[in-house]
Amino acid sequence: MNKKGLSISLMIVLVTLGIFLGFRINNIFSNNDYQENIKKFNDVLTYTTKYYVDKVDTNKLVEDAIKGMLKDLDPHSVYIPAKEQKEVSEEFIGNFEGIGVEFQIVNDTINVVSPISGGPSEAVGISSGDRIVSINGKSAIGLTNSQVIAKLRGQKGTKVTVGIIRPGNKFITDFTITRDKIPLHSVDASLMIKDQIGYISLTRFAETSTSEMLNALNNLTKKGMNKLILDLRNNPGGLLQQAVQISDFFIDDSKMIVYTRGRRKEFDEERRAESTYPFEKIPLIILVNRGSASASEIVSGAIQDWDRGLIVGETTFGKGLVQRPFILPDNSVVRITIARYYTPSGREIQRDYKNVKNAKDYYEEVYKRKDKKEGNNLEHSAEEDSTKPKFTTHSGRPVYGGGGITPDYIIHASKLNESTTNLLRGGIYFQFVRNYMEKNHKMIKDKYGNSLKNFAKNFSLSDSDFNSFIKLAKQKKIIIKKEEIAKDKNYILTRLKAYIARDIWKNKGWYYNLLQIDNQLQKALTLFGEAQKISNIK
Repeated sequence: MNKKGLSISLMIVLVTLGIFLGFRINNIFSNNDYQENIKKFNDVLTYTTKYYVDKVDTNKLVEDAIKGMLKDLDPHSVYIPAKEQKEVSEEFIGNFEGIGVEFQIVNDTINVVSPISGGPSEAVGISSGDRIVSINGKSAIGLTNSQVIAKLRGQKGTKVTVGIIRPGNKFITDFTITRDKIPLHSVDASLMIKDQIGYISLTRFAETSTSEMLNALNNLTKKGMNKLILDLRNNPGGLLQQAVQISDFFIDDSKMIVYTRGRRKEFDEERRAESTYPFEKIPLIILVNRGSASASEIVSGAIQDWDRGLIVGETTFGKGLVQRPFILPDNSVVRITIARYYTPSGREIQRDYKNVKNAKDYYEEVYKRKDKKEGNNLEHSAEEDSTKPKFTTHSGRPVYGGGGITPDYIIHASKLNESTTNLLRGGIYFQFVRNYMEKNHKMIKDKYGNSLKNFAKNFSLSDSDFNSFIKLAKQKKIIIKKEEIAKDKNYILTRLKAYIARDIWKNKGWYYNLLQIDNQLQKALTLFGEAQKISNIK
């Protein structure tokens, strides 16, 4: 079972490594060709505005021209209208009320980047890669970012129905979602998963990420942590500086963490470790998957290149382009790719996009990608027959560039049967647990007190409870098959248990229970000997 987190905003701006400095575009260029092209564009705009048969919206013409200008550059350069800047800022601080998804509009269609961890979309089974084609029965094709946000956000407790098409499917399935307050913290969970082993789920790299991570590390250390699993699965990235500072927690001396190279020398940078922390010698494992991008890949790449810890899971997204915002006169922003970033060994993480037909295919290919064979990949033999350029880690292990970070141990996420997915989609878990807790909340509190560990070890739902859950699903006309439900029974019961735990212990209860059946996490728990060996920790 893959961790579905992702407390982070809903637009591709969060996948960029933007550095909020802002420049005027016309200060960058001064050659004659540039000036001639500006005049040419101005002439076309003037003729169209003055002579076109119908009245035209000049602002729309200009914005469409800007979008067209960026479309064929790369998948991550983007124009943000001034009215959307409030939403952009909101993603980095504070919270909002809505359905809790990160989305990207590709070819006029809303693509779910990820459901936000602990949010209502995750609760009903919305998944990365889903495409929202209708909202409350009306087509959602062609909506702008601001229109989507206006339709999906709303007061806590109100409902919205979205029509979803999943990759590989042609039919539309409706999900009814009850809006709620959406948390925007970076550290979604911080807990002791076992004696001496800490677990931190970091879901984005925003303004408060470094301070949240430091607090979590210090708190876990006080509880006896001397080994750490850092979960970056489905973390789409964020701020470059936050990635550097978080890497610095684990990398000693003044070792390189990341460097950037652009066409213009002023965009070339080197970022190194600067401070000394008590976490530089603890055995470390980082969990990644195909939803781990950008800043997540900076951290993972630096840890892997310095043999500082193990990378476990699936090959990451492959986003190694740096965007910088340029502020336009009306306070709109254009984020333009100004450099590529490289890991300490010299690897470029950006995967090839030159031969991809359009942005839609670029994003979808990640979810259709077949990863390499599971198992030990410390020598990265899974990639040795590829055309990717070869590099070496600090100890001389081969690693490859040009396509994300491939793990040292490849572990695929568990797959669920269609019936189990239908249960998620229908929101049956939430409905059942609400009814169950109305009757049993006091009993659970009295019996287990504040001991999450005691609850996780000793609480279980009865066969009667399970049958009641299936009965409710049938009443709600959820399509399920008996043999599929039997196969996934342990997952279903554990997820119900996690819902109950979250009702009392919030996110900590949710994670502590679901991680017990997370095959990637469970494998990671067995690899600390290897993590200690590879990092040469005595």
